[in-house]
Amino acid sequence: MHKTIIAFAAILGAFTMTAQNSVNSPYSRFGYGILSDNVTSAQRGMGGVGIAMNSGRQINVMNPASYAAIDTLTFLFDIGANLRQTWSTENGTGTDGAPLKGSDTGGGLDYITMQFPLGKYMGGSAGILPYSEVGYSFGEAVTTPGGSTSGVSSRQGSGGINQVYIGVAGRPYKGLTVGANVAYLFGKILHDNYVTNTNASQALFERVLKVTDYKLDFGIQYSYKFNKKHRLTAGVTYSPSKSFHGHSYGVHYPLTTSTEIVPDTTGYTNLKGRFTMPDTWGAGINYEFNDRLMIEADVTYQPWSKAKYQPLSDYETNENFVDRWKFNAGMQFTPRLRGNYLQRIQYRGGVFACRDYLNIHGNTLREYGVSIGFGFPTANTMMLRSIVNLSVEYRRRQAHPTPLIKEDCLMITLGVNFNEMWFFQSKIH
Repeated sequence: MHKTIIAFAAILGAFTMTAQNSVNSPYSRFGYGILSDNVTSAQRGMGGVGIAMNSGRQINVMNPASYAAIDTLTFLFDIGANLRQTWSTENGTGTDGAPLKGSDTGGGLDYITMQFPLGKYMGGSAGILPYSEVGYSFGEAVTTPGGSTSGVSSRQGSGGINQVYIGVAGRPYKGLTVGANVAYLFGKILHDNYVTNTNASQALFERVLKVTDYKLDFGIQYSYKFNKKHRLTAGVTYSPSKSFHGHSYGVHYPLTTSTEIVPDTTGYTNLKGRFTMPDTWGAGINYEFNDRLMIEADVTYQPWSKAKYQPLSDYETNENFVDRWKFNAGMQFTPRLRGNYLQRIQYRGGVFACRDYLNIHGNTLREYGVSIGFGFPTANTMMLRSIVNLSVEYRRRQAHPTPLIKEDCLMITLGVNFNEMWFFQSKIH
């Protein structure tokens, strides 16, 4: 039990050291940024599926009902980090109308999760994950109403919203599991505008969105085993809509002054009733054969068109929200559970397609992706059955029908899933 306390302390310690991933996308300057989907490295290699997945060897936060699959002796601890390379293309904005191209590298700590038994038919989980991410940087000329240039504006955004959660699941009768997560949301989203006028005066105009709130996630799964080697599982998830708590405000810093800088804080606004998130519905179906082959397909729906949001900057005046749909499909195959090392590796692959929640100048944001992954087993002993999970994911993000900015992203996620029998009691003869 003392190891459980140490692991939980490590999760709490991540509050102070965990930074938002270094995402760099101009699309993240709209709304709450780029949304995350509570996936681990193993799930990324399968296209991001998980609504109908349950296993006593991998943590699945997407559906809290999966926690009940853990046995009474096992403790799981999963930590992951990623590295991403993004290439962007904006048509008609370069010299002589040529496409303007750029690239950026980023990454960081992605998630920390753990799972543990709470009894013969119950399991629990806790951890920290991103809810949304913001990161962008670009510059432009400042013009007067007459059309002449009056200075240069440099805009950048950073931050995001994190969630620390704790969840519990139970099995009321054979094949059926139900579960719930309670998550605490926290974080800041910063939109900075550095303005340098032709007279060399400088100022920083900053808009801040600070969230301190909670959210609930519910899940249910039902598994049916037939012909001994075949298992079919259906899963459903639901997160209720709610109004965010926190506040937004603007800050003005006059940077070129000989006197002490006193920031001018304006526009202090409570988020409640003005900034909301919608319901989230998810459904999935999972098929397993002989613990060697697993295939799953999921669908997620969020009616963001019903959500409330007050623009934080002038760039968001022509932007609104639309309903978000996401489709995921993936598989995992292990050649032989007790074969040689290459045969015990878990081979994964998947695809996904998403119509995101942003509508920019009448264009919806769409994202497509394909992924592969591998689960490398470590020492094969009774007390240690850990797996190193590696996933490689390619994503294409662009608006439709006008592409605006096209982004191609290659992301590598490395996760270590510690699987130990911490609750095993040795007998002394």
